[in-house]
Amino acid sequence: MKNQQKIFQHSFQLLALFLMSSLIFTSCSAQTNAQKKENTSSTEQSNEYNELTAEEAHVILDKGTDRAFTGEYTDKFDEGVYQCRQCNAPLYVSDSKFHSNCGWPSFDQEIKGAVTRVKDADGRRTEITCANCKGHLGHVFYGEGLTDKDTRHCVNTTSLLFVPKKVKGTKETAIFAGGCFWGVEYYFQNATGVISTQVGYTGGQTKNPTYQDVLSHKSGHYEAIEITYDASKTDFETLAKLFFEIHDPTQANGQGNDIGQQYKSVVFYNNDEQKNITNRLIQQLKKKGFNVATKLIPATTFWSAEQYHQAYYEKGGGTPYCHKRVKRF
Repeated sequence: MKNQQKIFQHSFQLLALFLMSSLIFTSCSAQTNAQKKENTSSTEQSNEYNELTAEEAHVILDKGTDRAFTGEYTDKFDEGVYQCRQCNAPLYVSDSKFHSNCGWPSFDQEIKGAVTRVKDADGRRTEITCANCKGHLGHVFYGEGLTDKDTRHCVNTTSLLFVPKKVKGTKETAIFAGGCFWGVEYYFQNATGVISTQVGYTGGQTKNPTYQDVLSHKSGHYEAIEITYDASKTDFETLAKLFFEIHDPTQANGQGNDIGQQYKSVVFYNNDEQKNITNRLIQQLKKKGFNVATKLIPATTFWSAEQYHQAYYEKGGGTPYCHKRVKRF
């Protein structure tokens, strides 16, 4: 009988130990999962903003720091505006930038309302973040006597995107593909700030392509339009919005009845600014319910099309058969 009691007691103890171990394991697992969720949340990025590289995410989302004296903006003093790399919000004008010899871009004043100040957890320093997207910028320091404002915003180059001042008469280009290039050119020819347009072929591998080369689907090129515009009278964002409103950016296989690779919707970006602006506009359209199929491709050689394709509707009259403007912004 005593042996049976001992066996029972021993079994009960083992069962209790097993149950306690299970509870501890479950609790630890829950904590681990919570920690994982907490740790990964800082690297999650809203799809409303510009896509970040791993290095950019480390600084902007995880509050990392550029190595001193390595950023391209540390000693840059051109006229322009410094924007948030993640959301394009204007943060600083070049007039507020100064030499501090600290190894990072330094500003003594932000654009009003553009920057938020947050005390670090240890209370020793004050972090600065973009007021719009909360992306990490750097830290702010006072009492150093470096400028009359006695303030130094120490900002990571990685957190910034510099946009040079647009001088009157400055020419810039934009390249769009959105179906038959006759119709696309029709809507851009008389747009405010546009200096000239030409239709042509780009994005493929064939040099000096002809219209027949493109029709054969062997050249890899798209029918596109190159727009030269006065950057003091209009900007890329205005032109890109027009592009998204004069064709159907949700059609993946062409445009209207024009089906094929050469008729697909593409923005050929010339720089990061154009790429970021396009990404932001696409996200805005997606939030409105548009399943955007438009591709982003780095701009390469633009080959002018045959003369009879240039200003087609202006010379021959009529209006586009597969393009019309639909308000989307």
